[in-house]
Amino acid sequence: MKRPALLLLLTLSLAACKKDTAATTTDTTEAAASTPAAASTPAATASTPAVTTAGAIPSGYTLVPFLSSTPVHTFKSEPANTLKDGTDYYALIDTNRGQILADLYEDQTPVTVNNFVTLARNHYFDGILFHRVIEGFMAQTGDPKTLDASQKASWGTGGPGYSFPDEIRQSLTFDQSGDLAMANSGPDTNGSQFFITMAPATFLNGKYNLFGKVVQGDDVLGKLTRTADASSGAETPIEGAVPDKIISVRILTKNK
Repeated sequence: MKRPALLLLLTLSLAACKKDTAATTTDTTEAAASTPAAASTPAATASTPAVTTAGAIPSGYTLVPFLSSTPVHTFKSEPANTLKDGTDYYALIDTNRGQILADLYEDQTPVTVNNFVTLARNHYFDGILFHRVIEGFMAQTGDPKTLDASQKASWGTGGPGYSFPDEIRQSLTFDQSGDLAMANSGPDTNGSQFFITMAPATFLNGKYNLFGKVVQGDDVLGKLTRTADASSGAETPIEGAVPDKIISVRILTKNK
């Protein structure tokens, strides 16, 4: 049985590079899954003051020091491994809508976690927008091109200057909201763009590096401005939607 057109569309457009590249590599014969809800813009924006600075580090966690004092957005190659054995890593994602804490799967997906950790420790994500947020599906971010409004036509195609291989584990599935995963444009094209699911999305299984899970701040996902509507089966921008942004991503370790 072929998957509904809407689910195929959503899978194709979870791309960190040009969408036509992704379209040539995505399987169209998977079984059908539940259709995500129609898009809408959350009430929240006018009456809720935007957060402008990073919040406090939660009790019980320790900051992993930054590697740079200012944002670094271009790298020559995939980062060398800096993860320490036996260390439990977390990502504290501060947005203008609030703070999200995610447990990173360093044991199952060490290459992906190391990449994310290295970028974050270089202030890579500071100021980057959630350029693609679809109600009932996911929120995507991590493209440095979103720092420049003049490049809006190419938002969703940017990266750190390198790509790294897939690290897909059968034991990790998109069976809940709050899953943290890399966006890509086909096999082995991971870079810096990532997304957080808002609902189970098992039709993504086997195609994206799933490397973490939100453990605090689920409500922040509901506050993010929806930027696209996919209710008709054809994803279209929501007129007047102003994307929310990342203030910072800090890497933490959990105290023993």
